[in-house]
Amino acid sequence: MIAHAEIAQLFTGLVLALLAATLVASVLRRCGARSPAGGENIIIETVFARISAWWAMVVLLSLAAAFGRIGVVVLFALISFSALREFLTLTAKRRADHWVLMFSFFVALPLQYLLVATGSITLMTIFIPVYAFLFLPVLAAVRGDTAGYLTRIAETQWGLMLCIFTASHAPALLWLDIPGFEGKQILIIAWLVIVVQGGDMAHFITPRLMGRTRIAPDVPHSRTWEGFLGALGAGVVLGTALAWITPFAPWQAAIMALAVSLLGYAGGMVMAAIKRDKGVADWGHLIPGQGGFIDRLDSVFFSAPLLFHLVQFFWVPG
Repeated sequence: MIAHAEIAQLFTGLVLALLAATLVASVLRRCGARSPAGGENIIIETVFARISAWWAMVVLLSLAAAFGRIGVVVLFALISFSALREFLTLTAKRRADHWVLMFSFFVALPLQYLLVATGSITLMTIFIPVYAFLFLPVLAAVRGDTAGYLTRIAETQWGLMLCIFTASHAPALLWLDIPGFEGKQILIIAWLVIVVQGGDMAHFITPRLMGRTRIAPDVPHSRTWEGFLGALGAGVVLGTALAWITPFAPWQAAIMALAVSLLGYAGGMVMAAIKRDKGVADWGHLIPGQGGFIDRLDSVFFSAPLLFHLVQFFWVPG
C-alpha cells in the first residue's frame, strides 16, 4: 500500500515551491526583464515554460499515485506510447514496416508494462533487449523489403529501448522490496524526476550565466562544461536535500544523485545528437518552444534503469 502521508507532504512541498517559482517568474516577466539585445529574456521564458511542464508532472504523478501501483504503471505506459510515437515519426520507414510498428505499439509496449504490473521483474529486464530485438528483424524480413533494412530495424529497436524499456524501470521501482520502506517506493520515482529535472534546468541556465566552453568544440550547439557541472551540482544538492523521502542516508543520496545526474546528462547529449542528425530542433510539440515528451523526459529515461539496479543491488536483500 502506498504511504499517502509522505506523498501528501512531498506534494504540498512541491506545490508551494512551484507556486513560488511561478510567482517569481511572472513578476520578472511582467517587470519587463529583457535580454541584452532588447528582446525577450530567453532564460525567463524557458524557466516559465519548464515550470508549466513541472506543474503537469506533479499533477499527473499525484493522480496516478492516488490509484496505487497500477495507476503509476498506466501513466508510464501512456508516456512510453507518446514518446515512441515521437521517436518513430522521425525514423526511416517503408510500407513493409507496418507489421513492425504494429508489434512495437500493440504487442511489445503492453507486454512490457504487463510484466511490470504483475511484478515479473526478471522477465521485464530481458523481454525487449532479448526477445523483442530478436523477433523484430524476423518480422521485417518476412515482408521481403530489404531496402535500408538494417537502418530501419536498428532505429526501431533503439526506439523500443529508449521509450519503453528504459522508461518502464521507473514504475518497476514500486516492486522492489526495501526493508523499512514498504509502500513508499513511489517517493523514489519522485526523487528521480526532481533530481534529473533540476539538473536539466541547471544545464540550461548555468552556461548563460557563466559562459560556454563546449564539450565538443567542433559540433555547433553542443553541450558545455559549465552546463555539465551545473547539472551535476544541482542534482547532488537536490538529491541530498530530498534524502528524507528515500531509503538513502544523506551521503548515499548524494552519491546516487551524482550517478543518475551523470547518466541523465549523458542521455540528453545522446538525444540532442540524434536530433541534430535528423535535422530537427525538438522531438515533438507538447509544450510550445519546449518540445515533446522525449525532450522533457530523456534524462529520466536514461537514468531510471541505473537507479533501479542500484537500489535493487544495495537496498533489496538477497
